Amino acid sequence: MEFKIEDLALTLKANVVRKVGPEEMIIKIGDKEHVLQILYSGTNQIEFMLDNSYHHAKYIDINSTDMQLEVDGNPVTVSQFAELRAITSKSSKHSSNVIQKALMSFIPGRVVSVVAKPGMEVKKGDVIAILESMKMQVAIKAHKDGKVKELNVKEGSSISRNHKVALIE
Repeated sequence: MEFKIEDLALTLKANVVRKVGPEEMIIKIGDKEHVLQILYSGTNQIEFMLDNSYHHAKYIDINSTDMQLEVDGNPVTVSQFAELRAITSKSSKHSSNVIQKALMSFIPGRVVSVVAKPGMEVKKGDVIAILESMKMQVAIKAHKDGKVKELNVKEGSSISRNHKVALIE
């Protein structure tokens, strides 16, 4: 596959080296290998981790030879993307059942309070926990309706960006 980042007039070559699991693979971009984990794949967007860094991509235009994406707000063109299409379509079958359950922290911080409890029913947007980051308090909110299966944070602990806060089924 070729990736062209329009703002940088840069073309990167990438290949899937091997699959590690249903939602995780090793890819090679240029000369370096990276871990790619699909967090969510829908009809017009995909969320993924690339070497422990979170990214969000929206599909803008798909034609027979190229795919136009917006990755973290930057336009990207993927040429010869049949392999990518296969990966995202397989991923979308699993993501709603497996990966989309995990609520991840979008910032690092110290847990000030945990509002939710295991077994609690929550609605999308309900506060699960409150973090303090850079002297500000930030709410980590449920990404979907469901039941809190497990909590992976406790008051006073420090967590990193993309830490799994809770599992919501």
